[in-house]
Amino acid sequence: HRRAFLMLMARTTGADVKHLVLFLFTCKEIMWLCYFISLGAVPLLIKQEERKNTERKNSSLVASENWSEGFCDGKITSVNLITLQPNQSEMPEDDGTKRLPQALIIGVKKGGTRALLEFLRVHPDVRAVGAEPHFFDRNYQNGLQWYRDLMPKTLEGQITMEKTPSYFVTREAPARIYAMSRETKLIVVVRDPVTRAISDYTQTLSKRPDIPSFESLTFKNRTTGLIDTSWSAIQIGIYAKHLDNWLQYFPMSQILFVSGERLISDPAGELGRVQDFLGLKRIITDKHFYFNQTKGFPCLKKAEGSSKPHCLGKTKGRTHPNIDPEVVQRLRDFYRPFNMKFYQMTGRVFGWDD
Repeated sequence: HRRAFLMLMARTTGADVKHLVLFLFTCKEIMWLCYFISLGAVPLLIKQEERKNTERKNSSLVASENWSEGFCDGKITSVNLITLQPNQSEMPEDDGTKRLPQALIIGVKKGGTRALLEFLRVHPDVRAVGAEPHFFDRNYQNGLQWYRDLMPKTLEGQITMEKTPSYFVTREAPARIYAMSRETKLIVVVRDPVTRAISDYTQTLSKRPDIPSFESLTFKNRTTGLIDTSWSAIQIGIYAKHLDNWLQYFPMSQILFVSGERLISDPAGELGRVQDFLGLKRIITDKHFYFNQTKGFPCLKKAEGSSKPHCLGKTKGRTHPNIDPEVVQRLRDFYRPFNMKFYQMTGRVFGWDD
């Protein structure tokens, strides 16, 4: 009888085996198991279970090696049949599937993109790549399959995201993202372009202490006051110019602009807007944040996958060097008309010129 039962199990799908075993173990006497086998009733039981579970997705199950020891000989030496182990090569991917991102944080550098991504990852329906893939600017030649393989697995209803701030200022990026999916949602964290430029310079200075001063890099000719717009630290902050390029491919309804300043002063408020934009339930609220006085910006009470408070790393919140106030004012005058156009295009006044 034991041999017959083993042969039957070998021909039976995992779901059938599971239902059969659960059914048979409801019998008061384990000998009923052998009795059912000897009567040839097992196939009938399987068919009855199949009719009840036609919608259920079968998964292959492999029993532990010693599951049959003691059956039908009056001795139950093992009950490992109940704890069937999944065959990993054939089971459905309950941990999800790798998908191309449905939403991207495309900019801007030194605007607060890392903070936004870390905050968003607290949401159970957001899965994001930690490192910046730079697919649409530096690695496009690797192809979409390479890009997809970088993504985390997601379940149905979850959103796959990544952030690479340089996309916003990359001329080819809008067309490439559109070619991937015209439905992609785009998020841009923007910040006072003057403060952003100084922060950008501060980051570079920390890596290359021998670079020229901020003041000398800002001007083509300081005497005439002509701003050097070829310097990336200045060029990135001309948001209206870059946005024009994106609007050739995506409607404004698919682009959300997040205030870098409000991400510090009211993180829950900005995260509320982002969650709405992504079609997510508002789960991230004030209760997730506390303000770190030392760093000068909010931190998470509990980060993704952790029960401990989490602040961004030491590279975030660097102290800016003192910049000549006259240079700062020249930059404010330079950016003002671009800011006004940007406010008009986005329908939101960010207050950088107050």
